[in-house]
Amino acid sequence: MAITSANQLELLQIADAVAREKMIDPGLVIEAMEESLARAAKSRYGADMDIRVSIDRKTGQATFTRVRTVIDPEEEELENEKAQLTPDQARQYLADPKPGDTIVDEVPPVDMGRIAAQSAKQVILQKVREAERERQYEEFKDRAGTIINGLVKREEYGNIIIDIGAGEAVLRRNEKIGREAYRPGDRIRVYIKDVRREPRGPQIFLSRTAPEFMEELFKMEVPEIYDGVIEIKACARDPGSRAKIAVISYDSGVDPVGACVGMRGSRVQAVVNELQGEKIDIIPWNDDAPTFLVNALQPAEVSKVVLDDDAERIEVVVPEEQLSLAIGRRGQNVRLASQLTGLEIDILTEEEESKRRQAEFEERTKLFMDTLDLDEFFAQLLVSEGFTNLEEVAYVEVDELLVIDGVDEDTANELQARARDHIEEQNRKAMEHARELGLQDDLANFEGLSPQMLEALTEDGVKTLEEFATCADWELAGGWTTIDGERVKDDGLLEKFGLELEEARELVMTARVMLGWVTPEEALGQGDEEAAEGEEATETEEAGA
Repeated sequence: MAITSANQLELLQIADAVAREKMIDPGLVIEAMEESLARAAKSRYGADMDIRVSIDRKTGQATFTRVRTVIDPEEEELENEKAQLTPDQARQYLADPKPGDTIVDEVPPVDMGRIAAQSAKQVILQKVREAERERQYEEFKDRAGTIINGLVKREEYGNIIIDIGAGEAVLRRNEKIGREAYRPGDRIRVYIKDVRREPRGPQIFLSRTAPEFMEELFKMEVPEIYDGVIEIKACARDPGSRAKIAVISYDSGVDPVGACVGMRGSRVQAVVNELQGEKIDIIPWNDDAPTFLVNALQPAEVSKVVLDDDAERIEVVVPEEQLSLAIGRRGQNVRLASQLTGLEIDILTEEEESKRRQAEFEERTKLFMDTLDLDEFFAQLLVSEGFTNLEEVAYVEVDELLVIDGVDEDTANELQARARDHIEEQNRKAMEHARELGLQDDLANFEGLSPQMLEALTEDGVKTLEEFATCADWELAGGWTTIDGERVKDDGLLEKFGLELEEARELVMTARVMLGWVTPEEALGQGDEEAAEGEEATETEEAGA
């Protein structure tokens, strides 16, 4: 196939036609043609030559040139005589050649044979495909997180291939609402979950089960959400069955729940219909976690809520007749409420909570009877007034003991003396045991650790100040780790003594300063770093654990 004047204009026409069909830049098609013609020329003149082709964008005239580069013989050897020249060789073309200069000679156009023409065609097709993929990726990369309408093309191994106009996207089997079935030609509304650039081209992954899909549907149906008057704060779904969505209004005159429900339920019903009848509970958001949880557990009624911020757990007490409603069918209601609030939820009946409180009351009563040599009635009085351990009795202000019926100043002093004597005896035994286990003086004299703490440390093999300084704060105070999506408790060596994470961090840093490992200034910086790392560690995913 010779490149004659007759088919030179055809190059531009072909490039323009391909560009329109694939919706890409005509310049990219011409560049592909230039590369394919250059490859054909190299097969004619020799692969060692640096042959380049330039196609005039107006006339279609293809110009073939050979390019040779001047090298510095002192820095590199002449490896390719057909593409490189020394300065001496280049003087016949240039007056003062320098390394890096190029010499360009025009060469005759090639006459492309069948094989060369086929190779050129493959190069052009490859370049066009790459340009098409890049255009598709650029078009959709910023549309992740939005809803798009598509046309079902086919099904492959349970996955639905969807035509989205500028290409194909995949609705995976696990991203379909359970009972949905599609046939080729069906129109479908989907959420663009992810757009990835992969070797085989951009991959667009869709979803109909993502909570964000429902949020976007509400934005389309509720103008107040689109305008920012109402915000969706959280969303949890059991796709195709039930969902909970929490909303808040930034305008006191707009009811967030009513606006989302719409006149006679028209707005929420439009979303329900799109989600194949999925029941939706619309809940008012509240910054107070217990209040929000009470709302999230609707329609169940809650009697009492106890929040544990450190463990991110919440305990809910409900009447006996409300237990099944609070839990829901197969635990659905409490599971969605947990996802919505981000808290682990324990549900107890009033009877179960009463039994637990009674057990705690009896345990504390027995503690005071055994350690303070009190009768049962007097010990119960102490527990009823809120005392939970010996330290509170021993070191509380005397006035707080005097409010108990039948307790005068002498009795209060006697109670505190007995409590302190018992604590001192416990401390003495703990220190003796720690010494027997190998406790060293440098750790024993370290301020901030009680004898019971020292005993616990030595039982775990921490016997010197140096060994203590190598401990992490969470090893001492405990923490939480997320494993396979569930929060798991990491017990700390000193957690049972009420040591907080920040206190543990300060103790460890003080030990490192005393040992000369860090300066006080460095300890302050390291403490901030370890605080951040500790918070991150408690949330670390350990799926392989």
